[in-house]
Amino acid sequence: MSGIRAQQKEKTRRLIIDAALNQLSAERSFSSLSLREVAKEAGLAATSFYRHFNDMDELGLTLVDEAGLTLRQLMRQARQRIEKGGSVIKISTITFMEFIESNGNEFRLLLRERSGTSPEFRSAVNREIRYFTMELCDYLQKANKLDAETSYLQANAAVTIVFSAGAEALDADSKERESLTERTIAQLRFIARGAMDMNARRTNKT
Repeated sequence: MSGIRAQQKEKTRRLIIDAALNQLSAERSFSSLSLREVAKEAGLAATSFYRHFNDMDELGLTLVDEAGLTLRQLMRQARQRIEKGGSVIKISTITFMEFIESNGNEFRLLLRERSGTSPEFRSAVNREIRYFTMELCDYLQKANKLDAETSYLQANAAVTIVFSAGAEALDADSKERESLTERTIAQLRFIARGAMDMNARRTNKT
């Protein structure tokens, strides 16, 4: 019986999370949502909300964590595809743009809360971006045999570029998104060449 209850609880928790995400849009931020609205969208009484989250802030932090985890998992899958052959930069950029297209509300949440008024939310988003950057840094260090500093600089610059491109892609049509993807790939290739050159110069000095 406890197993069934646990499954039901998780199912209801999922309903609340999805209800909040469904209400986010270009016009509506998370901070504009009310607990009653989210509960109603989920088909629950407002009192049921408190069995799963202490307040809207806890729900928002859960959404941030989920968005960051989804993005990191997708990029890990992209790197697995790369191992079978293909351009690292091209496949990674296309995968990122697919995330934006399929998870627009989650990405909007990350963008907005990164510069929002809540220190707790800003900290949570920055933590997710830091995880994302460090995973990319580790990959570049191993795959391209870069030193730690160079791989971090490349990863940090790459994440800045793709997040900026992602923000632009949110409201772009398919043709604009395709052009944006090509431009992002070109920018990332410039950075990659610079990183390889920097790494070679440092290696030659030692």
